Amino acid sequence: MTADKFRMLALALAGAVESEHMSHPDFRVGGKVFASLGYPDGTWGMVKLTPEQQRAFVKQAPQTFKPCNGAWGVRGCTNVHLESAKMQDAKAAVQMAFQNVVDKAGLKTGSMRPVKQKRARSKVRV
Repeated sequence: MTADKFRMLALALAGAVESEHMSHPDFRVGGKVFASLGYPDGTWGMVKLTPEQQRAFVKQAPQTFKPCNGAWGVRGCTNVHLESAKMQDAKAAVQMAFQNVVDKAGLKTGSMRPVKQKRARSKVRV
């Protein structure tokens, strides 16, 4: 898995856009972050899972998934080691994170279309 493939997975979801926060790219739907790249460094991504989902991913692939540090990790934010991530695992995690944000925000994605990458990209590259 590369940063560009992770980016592709995130931006393939209806209504997802790329932005940036604290000098690294993030992916949002309805203005809410569901994933990011570059934290804690360029070899990692992050997905916003529930604590239960996080435990399942960490148990299934501990070399790939680990809780983020601090309270964010306790709440389900999960680092994804890009180099060791299998495409199907990363895709499942990104889709779950997206759906978690959609559900929590009460968004309806049925009418949303994927945003073309050129318009959605942040200036920060990881």
